[in-house]
Amino acid sequence: MPIGARYKTGEKSPANAYYKWVEYTDGTKTPLPTNEEMKIHLETDETFPPINSCDKGAIWEMTSYE
Repeated sequence: MPIGARYKTGEKSPANAYYKWVEYTDGTKTPLPTNEEMKIHLETDETFPPINSCDKGAIWEMTSYE
């Protein structure tokens, strides 16, 4: 689980880490998530969320460990 690894909505977080939104699971990048949805923190085994503002699955990229 290196920095830069990507995960999809519904998968489990492999570590206590910070993640940023990359794109939607359908390959699109619009509409953009809200600022609050662009970056998330998850604990180990928490589920990657969808982007609720547009009800789409997301691709998340690990940016750093906690």
